[in-house]
Amino acid sequence: MEAIKFKTNIKCSGCVEKVTPHLDAAVGEQNWEVDLNDPAKVLTVTADTNEAKVKEALEKAGYKAEKV
Repeated sequence: MEAIKFKTNIKCSGCVEKVTPHLDAAVGEQNWEVDLNDPAKVLTVTADTNEAKVKEALEKAGYKAEKV
């Protein structure tokens, strides 16, 4: 399985805390990670899921994602 990467508007660790329950519910704990050091704030999802499900979870938390 290949990881799916998204450019996001997540900016800080507080933002990560806000999206955590939504992403954990959508793709499972330990199946995603946000690189806050990357200027694009890349979210990497390693779970077997689809792009729409990840975007929906982020939108519920008030964030956006664009597949890279």
